[in-house]
Amino acid sequence: MSILINKDTKVITQGITGKTGQFHTRTCREYANGREAYVAGVNPKRAGEDFEGIPIFGSVKEAKEQTGATVSVIYVPPAGAAAAIWEAVEADLDLAICITEGIPVRDMIALKDRMRRENRKTLLLGPNCPGVITPDELKIGIMPGHIHRKGRIGVVSRSGTLTYEAVGQLTALGLGQSSAVGIGGDPVNGLKHIDVLRMFNDDPETDAVVMIGEIGGSDEEAAALWAKDNMKKPIVGFIAGVTAPEGKRMGHAGAIISGGEGTAESKLEVMESCGIKTTKNPSEMGRLLKAAIGA
Repeated sequence: MSILINKDTKVITQGITGKTGQFHTRTCREYANGREAYVAGVNPKRAGEDFEGIPIFGSVKEAKEQTGATVSVIYVPPAGAAAAIWEAVEADLDLAICITEGIPVRDMIALKDRMRRENRKTLLLGPNCPGVITPDELKIGIMPGHIHRKGRIGVVSRSGTLTYEAVGQLTALGLGQSSAVGIGGDPVNGLKHIDVLRMFNDDPETDAVVMIGEIGGSDEEAAALWAKDNMKKPIVGFIAGVTAPEGKRMGHAGAIISGGEGTAESKLEVMESCGIKTTKNPSEMGRLLKAAIGA
């Protein structure tokens, strides 16, 4: 068992004919079971062609019907990315993973509202995220595969680079990962920390979780409060942005403190009060997790 994806997942790349889509599809195919997993690309203008043997279809619906794919990864430029996500949702895929950064917030608000109103089943990861990896099985996204190792620690993060940092530390300590999930740093996104914690909690092959957040919003607090009453496994936490000034956006579009809410200090306080061990030093995440599980 892993969460979201495994070695048998079949994947569509939306935006497979662009430079970014081609580069990352190629590197993902070279990782673990990637050659079997990447079965289709989508570009309405290039239907009938192929990319290094991967057939290109005119629509996600057609790609799904022809290949049985259940997941798509989206590298479409910002102006068309929300429409690309909606195409995956309309095709009733299980999961759409949007890597694209810079999608207009208005587009995402309209998309999320439509998904809710129509009660769509597709889960959305991202946008502006590194994707998801189940080590030694499959990677979908832009994370470096070589730092991962198969194991029993779950990682969920709003920050791409800090996901890699946590994974690298765990691997160096001999602790492999069950899955690592980057949920993205935009203010309006799909899966939240709480959703991924639920999945790790239910996954018999995950023993503990590293949860990485950022300043801005209240998603980490909501996840911590849920975990206090429901989580059966230890969690350790880190919040990026301890030194961030109020009212200034830091890096990610969602990383902004307003009215004293969403600060790193307030998030860390809530997490600690809910029994989550935290650190203010990103280089300590792996060691903190190791201590939490008594390894």
